[in-house]
Amino acid sequence: SLRARPTSSNQNISSTSDPAAEETSTNAPDARKPPPSPPTPSFYQRALESTAHLANLLPTGTLLAFQLLTPIATNNGSCDAATRPMTLILLLILGVSCFLACFTDSFRASDGQVYYGFASPRGLWVFDYPAASASGIPGDLSKYRLSFIDVVHAVLSVFVFVSVALRDKNVLSCFYPSPSHETEEVLDILPISIGLICSLLFVIFPTRRHGIGYPVTFGK
Repeated sequence: SLRARPTSSNQNISSTSDPAAEETSTNAPDARKPPPSPPTPSFYQRALESTAHLANLLPTGTLLAFQLLTPIATNNGSCDAATRPMTLILLLILGVSCFLACFTDSFRASDGQVYYGFASPRGLWVFDYPAASASGIPGDLSKYRLSFIDVVHAVLSVFVFVSVALRDKNVLSCFYPSPSHETEEVLDILPISIGLICSLLFVIFPTRRHGIGYPVTFGK
């Protein structure tokens, strides 16, 4: 019997399909390549981001009191002979609270209760010590003693509060209702400069304290 000879069309189909397969195989690795990583932010950008989050370095209660009481004390920026001294006294009290909050610390006792205290050269002075001593507070609190880093953080916190206050429109309208051009330049540059310097110093001098107004970690 006679057998049919293979036609050239099948060979052409197979030959034409091979380059497409090869092209697909060559393009497949390119399709699986990960997207390029975003550019690394510069030091100036990181400093500006940390400056924008300077309010997070302040005690929560002090910052909340500043946001609530400043519009009332300044009469929404329209100060007179009576409200201007009251606003100054309010800012001084809040600045002192920022300073003192850096010397407070907290720890979680064996009963799961969080206790707060004030750091001293000898250790931690617990506020509610007579009632808490029976609950299992460790006797050795010398590791919470006052250090040089606490003083640095206290001073930096006051400067951070000053920079935040100088960016508040009510405070500026109260003390500088019609500033000159030179004064406006100083008020624009000074808070940012303070923020940049304080951000750098907070990184250089970190602290492990979790005092009043700061979050408490479970490892404390």
